[in-house]
Amino acid sequence: MRICRVRGLNAALMLGVLGSLAVDASSQEVKHGSAIYTCTNAAGRTLTRDRPIAECMDREQRVLNSDGSLRTVLQPSLTSDERAVHEEAERRKAQERANKQEAIRRDRNLLARFPNEAAHNKARDAALNATRSGIQASEQRLADLQKERKPLLDEAEFYKGKNLPGKLKGQIESVDVSIEAQRALIVNQQAEVGRITALFDAELDRLKRLWGGADPGSLGPLPQSALAGQAAPQPKP
Repeated sequence: MRICRVRGLNAALMLGVLGSLAVDASSQEVKHGSAIYTCTNAAGRTLTRDRPIAECMDREQRVLNSDGSLRTVLQPSLTSDERAVHEEAERRKAQERANKQEAIRRDRNLLARFPNEAAHNKARDAALNATRSGIQASEQRLADLQKERKPLLDEAEFYKGKNLPGKLKGQIESVDVSIEAQRALIVNQQAEVGRITALFDAELDRLKRLWGGADPGSLGPLPQSALAGQAAPQPKP
């Protein structure tokens, strides 16, 4: 008697599980079938399916609710070439956004560093004075080398028409090389003065517009000459 009762309970439980599965499956079918896909194929025929339509993967598909109202629109799948064009366009947009953010950051930094023209002029003078001090040191070094060269040339006068002793010849050549290097350094330092001036002129023009109310990032990039001057290290004597 007890065995029969247990078997009856097991059978009832099994029927309940099967019934639940049937209800779930039915609800899933209803959910799947609630979307209607429709499109016009290449031949001009209107197609309707309960799932995405393979013949219309290259064109727009409308997804309708069961009452015929529009749920969404599926855009056509891209070819490899179209995808490459799309990705390149997205890359350009991302780069433009990054450039915009960088321009905003630079302008805000400028405003933070230079709240007024007096602060900017002070920074200009400090930068120029450092480079001009370097030029003065280089010119002094050049004068010292020329003084060092004179007695060597005086000594070389005794050997006119003869080969110079190896030591004397080497000393003169060494001094001449140092003199040429020092002259080249002075030329670079003088060019640095021009680069610094160009940078601060461009910055001041930009700052005047920012102080006047222009939005950070709205003025475009600094001129390349100014950026080069900003990045260039100052020569050392």
